[in-house]
Amino acid sequence: MSAATSVSLAVADAVWADIKCAGQASDEHLSILETLFGKNMLRACKIVDERGVRRVTGAPSGRSLFLVMGESKRKEEYLCFPEHLCTCYSFFYDVVGRGEQLSCKHQLAARLAEAVGEHQEIEVKDEELADMLANL
Repeated sequence: MSAATSVSLAVADAVWADIKCAGQASDEHLSILETLFGKNMLRACKIVDERGVRRVTGAPSGRSLFLVMGESKRKEEYLCFPEHLCTCYSFFYDVVGRGEQLSCKHQLAARLAEAVGEHQEIEVKDEELADMLANL
């Protein structure tokens, strides 16, 4: 990871923390995130606005993951760990493969939705959560 990437991620982490603390994203927050993540941030905002983020939490462990809707007409849903992984094609191609993006739009949507409390909560048994992960 380059020094510039590390700095960008540190700035983004600070902005996410500010948003979570405030419970809302200001225009300044969104402007900074758009500068860091470009068009993916705009698309993430659209997903959040359309209520396309669900957090699935296993009981009794409390472990969780996010399911984030895609933008295509097929309306796929992607399994997402916001800071680490998304099952979408863009994550593997643009983030991991080519290194052209820091995060995909689904990761950004999950982080934004969590920070501002704009996601649906679903609780399942730990076994069901494990099945979701096993089907990756």
